[in-house]
Amino acid sequence: MAKVHPFQAAALAAVIAPLIASCAPATGTPRAEPLTPKQAKTLDKQLMGKVAGEPVRCLLSGSNYQTIRVSDDILLYRQSGRLVYRNDLKGSCPGLARDNDIMVVRQFGGSTCSGDFFHLVDRSSGIRGPTCVLGDFVPYRKPAGDKG
Repeated sequence: MAKVHPFQAAALAAVIAPLIASCAPATGTPRAEPLTPKQAKTLDKQLMGKVAGEPVRCLLSGSNYQTIRVSDDILLYRQSGRLVYRNDLKGSCPGLARDNDIMVVRQFGGSTCSGDFFHLVDRSSGIRGPTCVLGDFVPYRKPAGDKG
């Protein structure tokens, strides 16, 4: 076995240490990036005049939802003008906000649920992007009697 000089070992450690540190899991809860003015406007427009309800774990897949990508951290599932579900992802999903890639949801059973995975696929190359995880679904409803 070749003998390693102490200076060589120190130089190797200096190069390898940052690489190893970059692979270590992040500590604490991942922080969502602040919304851009455009993203904040989209979120406000969809939730304006609606009241948040108790979070639910799943949405029935038979219902017709329009998926709106607000940011890399927030999805909206719009069922109607009166009901929108907000989903704060469990961690960020890099590239989701660009709205260029196709979302492929891995669904088990007849519902889309918190903890379900989805990944992004580039439309032109077909290359698979990041895998992302759904959070709970918070319903936002127009109050009863509100005609808007």
